[in-house]
Amino acid sequence: MIKKISENGGDMVAKKKSELWEWIKALIIAVLLAAVIRYFLFAPIIVDGLSMMPTLHDQDRMIVNKFSYRIGEPNRFDIIVFHAPENKDYIKRVIGLPGDKIEYKDDTLYVNGKVYEEPYLDEYKKEVIDGPLTESFTLTEKIGQETVPDGELFVMGDNRRFSKDSRHIGTVPMEKILGKTSVIYWPLEDIRFTK
Repeated sequence: MIKKISENGGDMVAKKKSELWEWIKALIIAVLLAAVIRYFLFAPIIVDGLSMMPTLHDQDRMIVNKFSYRIGEPNRFDIIVFHAPENKDYIKRVIGLPGDKIEYKDDTLYVNGKVYEEPYLDEYKKEVIDGPLTESFTLTEKIGQETVPDGELFVMGDNRRFSKDSRHIGTVPMEKILGKTSVIYWPLEDIRFTK
């Protein structure tokens, strides 16, 4: 009987060690999976500032899709996150794609001579009473070139009067783009897909 108890005790210890090892392996796999997802696929970001108002508010929390531009190209009006020259990440809207000729005249966007509607600005345009929301300019005036260079994007914040964007920092090289963002997940009352 003593022999049986010691064998069972040994079995119990071995079983507990095996169970502990399974938990450790599961935890390691979970941490590695989370790191891969965050580094290569999705990452949280906090909006810092008012440059994307009224679309995005200061301290909104969003998910950045890092994978979208590895399999596809940016579209006009996507909201993107990128590494800015000041060693800071910016969140802005794509206005000009490579090869586009961009011009604003009388608060209206012209791309390659064609008028483009910007419904995400309608709310602010109604509130502005002392001039245009977006001042008139040509791409040549802002970046010294007639068209957006290959492999780069012209971006602007929706809060046009208070946004540091391609009008000030130049076009954004594709390799500086972290990804596209379109989901606000916090605060709860603001949960939505952006346009």
